[in-house]
Formats: sequence, C-alpha cells, structure tokens
Amino acid sequence: MEIGLSSAVFYPEVNTEDTLEIIKRLGFNTSEIFINSFLECEDNFIDKLLKSKNELGLNINSVHALSSLFEPFLFDQYKRRRDEMLGSFEKICKTGNKLGAKCYTFHGMKYKDFKSVNKKLVVDVYEKLAYIAGENNIKLAQENVSWCMSSDLDYLSFIKDKDIDNLFFTFDIKQAYKANKEPKDYIKIMGERLVNFHINDRDEEHVCLLPFNGKVNYNEILDELKSVNYKGNLIIEVYRNNFFSYNEISDCKKKLEKFL
Repeated sequence: MEIGLSSAVFYPEVNTEDTLEIIKRLGFNTSEIFINSFLECEDNFIDKLLKSKNELGLNINSVHALSSLFEPFLFDQYKRRRDEMLGSFEKICKTGNKLGAKCYTFHGMKYKDFKSVNKKLVVDVYEKLAYIAGENNIKLAQENVSWCMSSDLDYLSFIKDKDIDNLFFTFDIKQAYKANKEPKDYIKIMGERLVNFHINDRDEEHVCLLPFNGKVNYNEILDELKSVNYKGNLIIEVYRNNFFSYNEISDCKKKLEKFL
C-alpha cells in the first residue's frame, strides 16, 4: 500500500503540467492526475505530461476529470446528449491510457431519489462506459460522491450486484461523511472491486482536512480495507484551503507511512 498524492490539491493555483514536479519534490512516487480542461487531453499536452512523468519516475495511479461538465449527462434521458457526452468520456479514457493510469475516478449521475431512477438505462450506460474504458486498458472506478447517485448505498449495491465487467470503485472518506454515511458501509459494498482510495480527514467544523488533522478513525477504516483484501494505494486528496504550506503535505505522508 503506497501513499500517493492527487494533483487536485493544487487546484486552481497550479497548472496540471506543473504539479508533477511538485508531487515528486514532496516525496511522492505515485499520483492521481486531475484533468482540468479538455485542452489537457490533446496529444501535445499529454506528450508534455508523459515526458515529465518519465523524467521524474512518477507513477500515475489514476485520472480524474472535470466531471460536472459531462459525466451527469452520460445518464441523460435524451439519447443525442448521452451520445455526445460519450466523446468526452472517451477522451478521458484515452488520456488515462496514454499516461499509464490504472483507473478512471468517476463521479457519474447527479443525485435523485433512487426510486425514480431509470434502472435499465443506468445499467446500459455503465456497460457501455465500462467497455470503452476497458478498450483503453483502464478500469472504470465509480467514486462515492455526496452530490451524486453514488452517495446512495442502495444505488451502489444495485450497480455492484449487476456484476458489470470492468466496473470498479474509488472510495473517498470526506465524501462519505458529507453524505452522512459511515466509511465502513461504503467499503463493505465496494468489496474486492475497490481499486482506488482517497484519504483525508474531517471534524465537526471542517468537511475536509489533511490526514491526522481531524477525528477520522483510521484504525477502523484500515480494518475494513483488510477485510475486503484491498491492495491498492492511498491517495491524499484534499482541497487547496486545507493547508498553508506544501511541507504540511510531505509531513502528512510521513505520518501515514509510520501509521501503516
């Protein structure tokens, strides 16, 4: 289990191509890259990222996208809109594949009452998305997100039980608490399909903090991870306003390594 860092922690102050050197300088060898613009899916930009990645010896564990611009519309009732958004989805998959990422951290459908969800459409869409991701040698990793359908435990159980090939999960601690759920409840559902993990902290006054700056019970969470045989990485993902100095991030990594 290796500790990695998401480039999202530097948003919006640092351009994506400049985050790799900072991540490496802070002592990390593994990262999740947040694609903040479709310009960052262009070949010349990806070549720049690849050059930097290879020179630094940095592993790109996963990619994340500017999801709100297109992912919810992949589940739209209007077919033309769905089809158009598939082009954006495929761009992210191709970008992840070129960067050597193992998975695509996916937000997906916006929250609504699960009873009103067109379940056949949901399954059809996931099958298509998972297939496209697989064609690009990348796992589709549905993340639990408080404002998305994936915050709903029944919804997650539903898509998990469909046993869709190449559909996996990313778990995020802060997103569980923002949805007023316990982390262990998500981890139990995700089970051995959990392939990516966002680690952060929180307390009664802050929805997100650097690990060990809040009140999250990591012992309980790690026990759950062991119970589902999780072998992936722990990616630190917080917001830019959760730290003052980059040194706080590298200190956090050292604390996590000692804890593990």
